[in-house]
Amino acid sequence: MRPRGLPPLLVVLLSCWASVSAQTEATPAVTTEGLNSTEATLATFGPFPSTRPPGTPRAPGSSSGPRPTPVTDVAALCVCDLSPAQCDVNCCCDPDCSSVDFSVFSACSVPVVTGDSQFCSQKAVIYSLNFTANPPQRVFKLVEQISPSIFCIHITNYKPALSFINPEVPDENNFDTLMKTSDGFTLNAESDISFTTKLDIPTTAKYKYGVPLQTSDSFLRFPSSLTSSLCTDNNPAAFLVNQAVRCTRKINLEQCEEIEALSMAFYSSPEILRAPDSRTKVPITVQSVLIQSLNKTLTRREDTDVLQPALVNAGHFHLCMNVVLEVKYSLTYTDRGEVTKADLSFLLGTVSSVVVPLQQKFEIHFLQENTKPVPLSGNPGYVVGLPLAAGFRPHKGGALPCRLVAQKVKNLLWGQGFPDYVAPFGNSQAQDVLDWVPIHFITQSFNRKDSCQLPGALVIEVKWTKYGSLLNPQAKIVNVTANLISSSFPEASSGNERTILISTAVTFVDVSAPAEAGFRAPPAINARLPFNFFFPFV
Repeated sequence: MRPRGLPPLLVVLLSCWASVSAQTEATPAVTTEGLNSTEATLATFGPFPSTRPPGTPRAPGSSSGPRPTPVTDVAALCVCDLSPAQCDVNCCCDPDCSSVDFSVFSACSVPVVTGDSQFCSQKAVIYSLNFTANPPQRVFKLVEQISPSIFCIHITNYKPALSFINPEVPDENNFDTLMKTSDGFTLNAESDISFTTKLDIPTTAKYKYGVPLQTSDSFLRFPSSLTSSLCTDNNPAAFLVNQAVRCTRKINLEQCEEIEALSMAFYSSPEILRAPDSRTKVPITVQSVLIQSLNKTLTRREDTDVLQPALVNAGHFHLCMNVVLEVKYSLTYTDRGEVTKADLSFLLGTVSSVVVPLQQKFEIHFLQENTKPVPLSGNPGYVVGLPLAAGFRPHKGGALPCRLVAQKVKNLLWGQGFPDYVAPFGNSQAQDVLDWVPIHFITQSFNRKDSCQLPGALVIEVKWTKYGSLLNPQAKIVNVTANLISSSFPEASSGNERTILISTAVTFVDVSAPAEAGFRAPPAINARLPFNFFFPFV
């Protein structure tokens, strides 16, 4: 007999549920504490997972009770804890693991646990293993992560929107209502198959221009000055963006040993991800360490060990040694947008109470793999004493019709591979051909009968101008002329030798126009008076 007041369909479902629960008692289930998965399996076939120990009776009304409260504390989150009351291998956040278990771990499978990445500031837990301790220990560190994106959530006033809404669980009281409002019970096996297939597809993520470089815990920090001259450590280093900045840092000299930004480890300890969201990490290798004394003399260290700032008392003065003054990153990347190598150079110095606040310099350069860096002659204007950046376009065809002697003299004046273009600025890129200044070739000759035209001089004239702001004008090349002057020499008889004097001259001409200060046009006043403004006079 069925209970009174229950529809026949409900009795069938309840009986099936009872049979499935009986099968579950004989098979211990593997569940994750804190996951909302027990109620979602009511519409699936197979054994029903039980969250209670075997042999204990089911609490009445547990199926219709509220779902567990979502876990939002990152210190309590553990996505790799898959076995209840059992330590999972390499799961450093598993509360069931002891120090004995940590001693056999090779690495943390989930080193960083973060909350919602859409927030501007969020808590993050970093797990690591200290293999130097005996026995090895787990290291737990709670840090504050700052999102580099400007489109982030600062404050949320509706916290339930950050989690899923608890669905209504069917029972004997609301079963008929749910059947009328829903389309029935369906099994969507296609979504499960597609989800599994997507997991097997390898990721093809790569760094793009301007994308922040990711590290194992956050992003590669490149200190710079933003709104003031003070250093901001939360500025991310962008891919393929070469930078060289100077900023000031206010420090308390007596606490220099505790300031992370003054230590080498702050810049050399992060590990850069080879590609975005990749598991391959590229360590930062220290290539050189220079020590600058108080009298500005430089000494290169033979080793590249990481040094810590040390406070020294020198009479009435306090000195802090091994302070980071300059940091230079050199990153090697591939044409696939992956970082393969990261080098680092330091300039350390001694800081006294006289030079506080401290000025630091940071540089980062990117070099493509299997290529040689091209030296620049300025950035962007030319620097006095540096060579002109020039290049030539390969020619197809033969040489100019000239006698053998004239051709040799001309080759001597032009040199090997005389350029066709000159870069307007010292940092002009080779692919921007339309921006380069073409060289104008002029040939002057004096023809005489029964004479040989031999080049005698090559005069190069470079015209440059001051470009940009009046406060910081940049040197820009606007015109280059190469004038080959030939002279007539009587043809010598065979066997006679003659000495010919040839010369080369380069002149730089400043063609800058007088600087004129620009002013905005005065605003036009379009004011209309009321028609009775001068009443009663008019």
